[in-house]
Amino acid sequence: MHPIITAAELASALADDSSDVVLLDVRYQLGGPPGRPDYEAGHIPGAVYVDLDAELAGKPGSGGRHPLPDPEVFTAAMRRAGVGAGREVVVYDGGIGWAAARAWWLLRWAGHERVRVLDGGLPAWLAAGHGLSDRVPAPAPGEFTPAPGDLPLLTADDAAALARHGILLDARAGERYRGEVEPIDPVAGHIPGAISAPTAENVDADGRFLPPDVLARRFADLGARADAEVGVYCGSGVSAAQQVLALAIAGVPAALYVGSWSEWSADPARPVATGATP
Repeated sequence: MHPIITAAELASALADDSSDVVLLDVRYQLGGPPGRPDYEAGHIPGAVYVDLDAELAGKPGSGGRHPLPDPEVFTAAMRRAGVGAGREVVVYDGGIGWAAARAWWLLRWAGHERVRVLDGGLPAWLAAGHGLSDRVPAPAPGEFTPAPGDLPLLTADDAAALARHGILLDARAGERYRGEVEPIDPVAGHIPGAISAPTAENVDADGRFLPPDVLARRFADLGARADAEVGVYCGSGVSAAQQVLALAIAGVPAALYVGSWSEWSADPARPVATGATP
């Protein structure tokens, strides 16, 4: 299944009485208020709200700011939303794509193959002339049973090794990679050997993913090809999921370092590089 869906394709699917789509609204702002009030004010009809901080991530700690969620919490959230074996899931956020990609990655990692991200998020839906609803649905509980391991996952040691013998992409903004600024984590810089690949370069001005061939060229220029061993990290494992999604669109499998820089930089024994080069 192609990992993204357009607003027109989603509208068509929702209008088809025979379709069986589960919609997840995962609007989220880093450091901002939860997205639930925005969801309650208006969402794509039929969508169920999922809280990224509470249900798509565990509590911040030694494993980073957004570690893997507690399996029971994640399972309960998916079942509450109606996710079950064989049902197609479409995830959207406020347009930046990070939160939706995090949900996509978690579901794929947990063994649910039929999941896609709405390209361009809610802004794309509205730009296409589709409306919103303030009705909060109560879907029948799904039979979601996670089977973790369908997508590769990196530990800190794995990421360090991959930076030496493969391709480790840093999905943060270039100034954070170079160590010029660090607004969140205790140390500025990047994992030695990692290559700068900001997520902003995966999408166009409207927040929609670039065409697969354009993305493939972008990643190939960075050494990330289908025959390479590729991994991605960011600040806390959220925007890096968008990079893994972009790589999937380009036909390049990639592993995610969920702990990312928030875990790496919290350990003073781990080396840190600065500057524009790996």
